[in-house]
Amino acid sequence: MRQLMILRHAKSAWPDVPDHERPLADRGRRAAPRTGRWLRDTGNIPDHVVCSTARRAYETWQLVEGALGASPPVTYDERLYAADRADVLAVIRETPDWVARLLIVGHDPGVPDVTLHLADPAQDDLFDQVRTKFPTGAVAILRLPDAWTTVDPGCATLTHFFTPRRGAPRP
Repeated sequence: MRQLMILRHAKSAWPDVPDHERPLADRGRRAAPRTGRWLRDTGNIPDHVVCSTARRAYETWQLVEGALGASPPVTYDERLYAADRADVLAVIRETPDWVARLLIVGHDPGVPDVTLHLADPAQDDLFDQVRTKFPTGAVAILRLPDAWTTVDPGCATLTHFFTPRRGAPRP
């Protein structure tokens, strides 16, 4: 089994800078470590991280990593900035075989879209929560049965959905 963790960057600020250079807002800097602690406390530690090159995604990962208590290898991939579902899926499908637990740090709309594309919609509660809102700083965890190269619609089981504001729903 493989595990895919999909994290939307934490809340960003809106200073007068290009979109790619927007930093995290104070709220985002407080929320990201909560996500990292939740990942650590639930044993969801990635083997590898692929992060958008946007400043807000990089800063999110740095704060998550600090609370995670682990430092997995990280690849920064510009395709995750302004990514659509096809872009995110391409990144996932290129994951090396040695990676059992992959964390993607990206943006809306690619993050919720790929989560809903891969998750089996029969998982009513979690699926509906992701469909309703995938807020900043939230992370969805999916269990995949096969190799990264064979991710297809509905192939995954959505096992967790954590939001820094509300926490994780009870299974």
